[in-house]
Amino acid sequence: MATVVRAGADPEAGTVAAVRRFNRFYTPLIGLLREGYLDSSFSVTQVRVLYELAHRERATAAEIARDLGLDPAYLSRIFRGFAESGVLQRRRSESDGRERLLRLSKHGRELFGQLDLRSEVGTSRLLTPLSEGDRRRLVVSMAAIERLLGRAPASSAASAPRFRLRGLGPGDLGWVVQRHGLIYAAEFGWDETFEALVARIVADYGEHHDPRRENAWIAELEGVRVGCVFCVRRDDTVSQLRILLVEPFARGGGIGTALAEECIRFAGDAGYRQLMLWTNDVLVDARKIYEKAGFRLVEEEAHRSFGHDLVGQNWWLDLVPARN
Repeated sequence: MATVVRAGADPEAGTVAAVRRFNRFYTPLIGLLREGYLDSSFSVTQVRVLYELAHRERATAAEIARDLGLDPAYLSRIFRGFAESGVLQRRRSESDGRERLLRLSKHGRELFGQLDLRSEVGTSRLLTPLSEGDRRRLVVSMAAIERLLGRAPASSAASAPRFRLRGLGPGDLGWVVQRHGLIYAAEFGWDETFEALVARIVADYGEHHDPRRENAWIAELEGVRVGCVFCVRRDDTVSQLRILLVEPFARGGGIGTALAEECIRFAGDAGYRQLMLWTNDVLVDARKIYEKAGFRLVEEEAHRSFGHDLVGQNWWLDLVPARN
């Protein structure tokens, strides 16, 4: 049954209820409520500790307790049980005699391999009914949860979700307008006049753009739209970078920089001598991208727009046309 949130209700209470509802849905789905996790004699915590031991070249009790947020005494009892069952081997560190290094025994590695395979098979069964598009959306949504809650694991670049840039397709123009309206309202409190401005920019581009001298790109992460940028003509020698946007959960991975660089490359190839953009001083993350790309701030002016007192900025970049 859907939860109705009435006007004037505490929005945080609704968010808390939604998170708790998701937890109640997810924990039985992946077997966290069973006495033995993955049809084994181990608890969820014990299997998680086995995972850490299997994936660390050098493991200590203090490091695992810190990284998993476990009580050291509780973790010590887990290790004692592992050692008594022949799963764990312990030896003193050569560099520090007070430190005990931990590793799985041959029996422990074989046991973990069986549990890891069961986990992989179980996860595969969960994904089997989903279409390829739904699987991509699921992966991106889970990455968003990790990033927003500040607990994203330190994974290698090779295993991180990859993004790509592409040209506009059906539905993209509407998405650009909607996401600008929602994100800027949430992050800066800007009113509907900003969304109207973006709508005019997008409509003008869609109806009148010259494909030889104007272009636009969508950034996708695992098949889901996460960013955009437009390059439009200002006059014969100057182009303008407009409505650069990256979804909050996708920031920090180089998407904004890649979009700006693609716009710069296109402007140079199209024969423009300069590329300019207009922004506001509150958009700190975007300004860092522009500064990194070589733009210089040439003008500032206070103005009242989108329901706020702002400081508008004009940034310019001299272009070097590509050599044929």
